[in-house]
Amino acid sequence: MRISEYIDEDLVEPDLKGDSKEGVIRELSSLVSKKFPELNGEEIYNLLLERESLGSTGIGNGVAIPHGKLKNGERIYLAFGRSRRGVDFDAMDGKPVHLFFLLLAPESKPAVHLQALAKISRILKKSEVREKLMNASSAEEIVNVLREEDSKL
Repeated sequence: MRISEYIDEDLVEPDLKGDSKEGVIRELSSLVSKKFPELNGEEIYNLLLERESLGSTGIGNGVAIPHGKLKNGERIYLAFGRSRRGVDFDAMDGKPVHLFFLLLAPESKPAVHLQALAKISRILKKSEVREKLMNASSAEEIVNVLREEDSKL
């Protein structure tokens, strides 16, 4: 699986405005629904908040992967956002989150969902990758970093 097949500059927000978990999730949901009109931003938002109610998707080291399963989905949808100031996302390590990867996968394909989560986690596990993403100057540069790292795994 190549994460880079599902993300481009239109799905990257290098300067998230949201200053709360809900704000970031709303912003990323809107980003996806603008690119893919077949998806409803409010439904995505509610789906992701429902998942967050089970436990935070803030995995630590300044990273969160809000994710959910789409009932009628046929493909993976991704978005990426960066908050320079950081957001309290109830992360496992208690630290603010700066890097967000939104993942939506078809409910009918749970293995695809898990593969995508694992791949994103492996990419963002490396501190040098997180640093490159934080220092990137544009959405294009962020996508290039993700594509480069994706190709190594």
